Amino acid sequence: MKKALKSFILICLTATALMLSSCIFNDKNTVVDNNTEIINQNWAYVNKIKTDININDTISLYNIYINLRVTTDYKYSNLFLLIHQTGADNNSIKQRKEITLANRDGEWLGQGSGNFYTYQEPFKANYKFTKKGLYHFIIEQNMRDNPLREVSDVGLRIEKVQ
Repeated sequence: MKKALKSFILICLTATALMLSSCIFNDKNTVVDNNTEIINQNWAYVNKIKTDININDTISLYNIYINLRVTTDYKYSNLFLLIHQTGADNNSIKQRKEITLANRDGEWLGQGSGNFYTYQEPFKANYKFTKKGLYHFIIEQNMRDNPLREVSDVGLRIEKVQ
């Protein structure tokens, strides 16, 4: 009986190790994947989401995504953002981005889990950082409501293109 239990535990540990290593292996191109929890799910104008990233590879191309999580009580079918990017050369770019969260009939487009929906929206595809150094990204909500209610998490994901 003890031998069977030891074998079962060994199999479970091996399976867990394989699953974790496959997750790490598949995620090798991720440069950053940060999410910031919005306190009380009320995103105010002054609550800007900041991500800094050090870029050493200016040859590779990158995909940049906006991560977003809202509750099913979010009252709009979209969300407008202002995204500020300051490069290693201190040049700043500001871009307005609309994320569509639901169809016209109210069906949520994200990945649902309980009363939350998660979105990973492409921001820039095949983007090339021109200079090595520190880059700053700031994401702010650009809706009329202040605070914007039922927004749970906001973040940024940057990955190298394979």
